[in-house]
Amino acid sequence: MKLTKLEAVESIKYEAEKPTEASLKNEHDYLVAEKLTKKLLEKGLISQSEFDKIMAKNRETFSPFLAEIMA
Repeated sequence: MKLTKLEAVESIKYEAEKPTEASLKNEHDYLVAEKLTKKLLEKGLISQSEFDKIMAKNRETFSPFLAEIMA
């Protein structure tokens, strides 16, 4: 394994993108859908398999910020 030591960390420039109104709405809608789907699972109205399928579809539909690592 090769490691590289960074001498001047402060010289690294990184600009975070500000979320758009649409991305914030998608994030909110995803969280609401997740909460409702968890309630369905807890009440036994859907199976774990159905929960997983619904959540996968929700990630596709709402594209939450961390969708890539949620899969």
